[in-house]
Amino acid sequence: MKKMYIFLAVISLISFSCSSDVDNRVRIKNLAAGSVMFNFRGEAITVASGKTYDISNIPQGLYAYSTTYSVPSEATSSTASEAASGTVNLKAGTKILVLYSSTLYDGVYTLYTTVSSSDSVTTTE
Repeated sequence: MKKMYIFLAVISLISFSCSSDVDNRVRIKNLAAGSVMFNFRGEAITVASGKTYDISNIPQGLYAYSTTYSVPSEATSSTASEAASGTVNLKAGTKILVLYSSTLYDGVYTLYTTVSSSDSVTTTE
């Protein structure tokens, strides 16, 4: 009987330590003059100027994203940086920050996007 309790205790510890939940997150921080719409995993998430939006509990994988943005009325044209669309690779515990900022100069509104990850950029073999 004592062996049975030890066996059950070991199985319980293994099942608790092998949780399938991963804490992958994407944080969208909008410092741009206008709102942005972050298109990710089949959803369009609108983030107003000066606001932050968090997406959590994302399964591991490689995901594409794109950005749609509003242009201030005083702008005569607009452009966006290359990072306004791309992919993010989420491993166990990955945290991604998507940061938007903008300028308006001579009537041209420019949306800048930077994407950073908590994962190491170096590889070890």
